[in-house]
Amino acid sequence: MTTTGRLDHRPPTPRGLNATLWTLQWALALVFVGGGVWKLITPAAQIAEVFPWVGQTPLALLYATSGLDVLGGLGVLLPSLTRITPQLTVLAALGCAVLQACAVAFHLFRGETDVAFNVVLLVLSVAVAWGRRTKAPVTART
Repeated sequence: MTTTGRLDHRPPTPRGLNATLWTLQWALALVFVGGGVWKLITPAAQIAEVFPWVGQTPLALLYATSGLDVLGGLGVLLPSLTRITPQLTVLAALGCAVLQACAVAFHLFRGETDVAFNVVLLVLSVAVAWGRRTKAPVTART
């Protein structure tokens, strides 16, 4: 006898995919939180030596993007790690992707073509969002 109802369980997640997603989440968290904190605590003049746009735009842009970096980095990792509302990881990863898409557009608009790192972060963020949403979601603590 066959049933036509929807199955209430998901197939097991491939271990390699889950391990890859955890690795990406940790890497994104380190890059976003580390970079964001560095930009928040380092004097703007010193940052402008590395990133010229900092000296050519309002400081509010630096602080806003740095704060978003920290929040996004924490959001990509902590909800899954604690298993408290782990679906927030997907939203945080999408937020990081949007932030990087905006960074790419910003730099290209300014005539700066060195956006490879931003593109890599964009792709990795989308990969985490997709993987944690569709292929290897983390289940919430019960």
